[in-house]
Amino acid sequence: MADVARSIFTIFQQKFSTDPLLIRAPGRINLIGEHTDYNNGFVFPAAIDRAIYFAMTPSGTEKCNIYSADMGEGVSFSIRDLNSGETWVNYLMGVVDGFQRMGLPVHGVDCVFGGDIPAGAGLSSSAALCNGFAFGLNILFNCKLDRLELAKISQYAEHEFVGLMCGIMDQYASLFGVKDSALLLDCRALKHEVVPVHLKDYSLLLIDTKVKHTLASSAYNQRRAACEKGVSILHQKNPKVFSLRDVSRAMLYEFQDALGEDIFMKCLYIVDEINRTQQAAELLKKNELKAFGALMYETHWGLSQSYEVSCEESDFLVKLAEEEKETVAGARMMGGGFGGCTINLIKTDSVKAFQEKAIHQYTFTFGIEPEFYLVKLVDGVGVIEN
Repeated sequence: MADVARSIFTIFQQKFSTDPLLIRAPGRINLIGEHTDYNNGFVFPAAIDRAIYFAMTPSGTEKCNIYSADMGEGVSFSIRDLNSGETWVNYLMGVVDGFQRMGLPVHGVDCVFGGDIPAGAGLSSSAALCNGFAFGLNILFNCKLDRLELAKISQYAEHEFVGLMCGIMDQYASLFGVKDSALLLDCRALKHEVVPVHLKDYSLLLIDTKVKHTLASSAYNQRRAACEKGVSILHQKNPKVFSLRDVSRAMLYEFQDALGEDIFMKCLYIVDEINRTQQAAELLKKNELKAFGALMYETHWGLSQSYEVSCEESDFLVKLAEEEKETVAGARMMGGGFGGCTINLIKTDSVKAFQEKAIHQYTFTFGIEPEFYLVKLVDGVGVIEN
C-alpha cells in the first residue's frame, strides 16, 4: 500500500473507529488531443501514478461526513439537501445527485480522502475526486454501474455543481486507464483502443509552471461556445455537420467568411488536432517516438496561437524544450490552459540536465521555481486491498 493510502486509512480509523473500503483514483495526462473531447473528436490520455485515495464506509444515516486530509477540514451534508457552494464539497454533492437522478439507492457515507496529485497542475484532480467517490458509492450501495456510467456521473457533477462544461476525457481516462498504455478514445462513440506505450530510453516529464491564471475556467467555456457557434453556422451550410468531428479543412476554408476570423481559427485548430491525434496514435504503435514528439510541438503552437489557451509561462517552457530537440522529442502545454503543466517526451538520461536548465532560466525570467513530475502510466480507478 502506498504511503499516502496508508495515511488515509489510518486517519479514517482514528475518526470513525472502523476499517473502510479503500479506493485509488488516479490523475491523468493527455499525450495529445487537447480540447477535442467536447468536439466529439479523439483524445489520447493515460492514467498516471499520482492519485487521490478514499477511505469510505456507509454512515448508517442520510448524512455524508467527509474529511479532506489535504485541506485539514471536514464537512457534513445530508443527501436530501444538496446545495452547491464554493468549495471542493460541490464535486461530491454533484456525484450524489448524479446517483439520485438515476434512481439509485445511495445513502450517507463516512469518508476521508487525500492524495498526491498536485492541485492546479492540470492533472485532473477534480476528475479523480469525482471518480473515486462515485466508485466507492457504487460498491458500498451495490448500484452495479459500469465504468462508463460512473464517468458520466462524474462529468455531470462538474457540469451541474461546479459549472465547468468539461468533456468526458478526464473522467474516462482515470477510470479506464491501463498500465503502460494510453487510450485512443473516440469521444463520439465513447469507445477506446488500448495502445501500449513503449518509451524505451525516453521518459514522460511534466513541468509545472506553478501558475494558474484566473481566466482558465471562463476561457474554457468560451472556447467551447465558439466551437458550438462554428458548428451551428456550418450545419446551416451542410446539414450533415453535427460536430467539428464532421468537418474537414476544405469545408472550413469554404465557409471562412461566414464563420468570421475568430471562430474560423478556433475550429481550424480543432479539426487539425482531431486528425493529428489519430496520426499520433499510429506513430506510437510503430514506436516512432521522434515523429510522435514532433506532433506534440505542433499541438502546442496550435493551442497557443490559434486556440489561444496557452500563456507566457507555458510557451517559455516549450521554447526551452525546442532548443533541446535532440533530447526532448516533444513538448506541449497540457490541460485546459493558462498554466498548469507542460508534458515533455525526453531522453531519460537527459532529464536531470534539462531540469537544471529549466529551473535556472524559468526562475530567472518569472521569479517562480517550476516543479517536475516524472510519471508512469497505471491502471484506472480500483480498490486497494488492505
